Amino acid sequence: MKFTKLVNSIRNTHSELYLAAAKAVNQSLTVRNWLIGLYIVEFEQQGEDKAKYGEKLLSHLALSIKIKGLSETNLKLCRQFYIAYPNILAAIKTMFENKGYLISQTVSDQLQNTNFENDTYQKSLHHQFNSDHIKPEELLTKLSYSHFLELISISDLSKREFFEIETIKNTWSVRELRRQINTLYFERSGISKKPDQLSKIINEKAERINPEDIIKSPFTFEFLDISPKDVVYENDLEKALLDHLETFLLKMGHGFCFESKQKRILIGGEYFFIDLVFYHRILKCHVLVELKVDEAKHEHIGQLKTYVNYYKKEIMQKDDNPHVGILLVTNQNKALVEYAIADSDQQLFVSKYLLELPSEKELIAEIQRENNVLREQEEIYKKVAKDNYKR
Repeated sequence: MKFTKLVNSIRNTHSELYLAAAKAVNQSLTVRNWLIGLYIVEFEQQGEDKAKYGEKLLSHLALSIKIKGLSETNLKLCRQFYIAYPNILAAIKTMFENKGYLISQTVSDQLQNTNFENDTYQKSLHHQFNSDHIKPEELLTKLSYSHFLELISISDLSKREFFEIETIKNTWSVRELRRQINTLYFERSGISKKPDQLSKIINEKAERINPEDIIKSPFTFEFLDISPKDVVYENDLEKALLDHLETFLLKMGHGFCFESKQKRILIGGEYFFIDLVFYHRILKCHVLVELKVDEAKHEHIGQLKTYVNYYKKEIMQKDDNPHVGILLVTNQNKALVEYAIADSDQQLFVSKYLLELPSEKELIAEIQRENNVLREQEEIYKKVAKDNYKR
């Protein structure tokens, strides 16, 4: 066997089985969430003690099951997923029967005895099964759960099916699907004199689905009970700087209380991660820190302001003061600090908040100091490696 053939054999085997593993994990995640949605709807419609929980059902459920990734918000998404795609039932049954999935008799009986009477199910079932273009089996095997979360926001069944077909046919990534929904591709295609040409232009630049996108999805990490930090920390320099900043701010002695690292928040159906979150006990507000090992860009400031406004709307308590955002941008040439506040009165911010927060000069100096230390360590490692190689 030639060496080149050996290399290709190993690469091809890895790629095929990696893809198979990604698909298997995704299908299991999708089926689990669909079944959870089914159980919730069945309880809401037929549960003997449903009145006991009422509108607080999902919050009570999240606290009771204590399963990572199944928060009240995610349980709500499971329910929406089932309501939007009840026709997947046939595909799930087939998958269990043909592929030998090991499920308990309770789950099997639940699937066999489920009675669908709601209008949403009947309309969706009629629409999907009368389509010549797509079947439930294709939906389940070719779309990730993250794809489904984008699609369930579309109430128009014809429009949703259009994006299902386009996503499957062109293997769109989740980001590409979201982009095409937001740029009104469906509407533009409807009024275009040459829809095929429009489709060709769009798909020449479309972002394709990548197995790593599935594996590194926050949903997958939670489903497998794996820490999601590897999804975010892809840059060793960034991780080292964040670890140092956390320690530095806590040692400032001005009331910083550490709350979270890589804090995940949900905005408009999309997950975002805030690098560091503190609560300042003197200022009585959250302090959100974003670090970018990159040049300063307008979208960085916009992103930070979005996080601050999210905290103002969703997290802020009555006795809290407006939350603060600190953007740290660093590269080899310069460091930059920008502040954002959930209040339009910047003068108040300058006069009051900076008395307790580290100054721009202090933050820049600390970033540069740590940057220099890390680069010196990097040079030492390189020299040691070079010396070992010579030996």
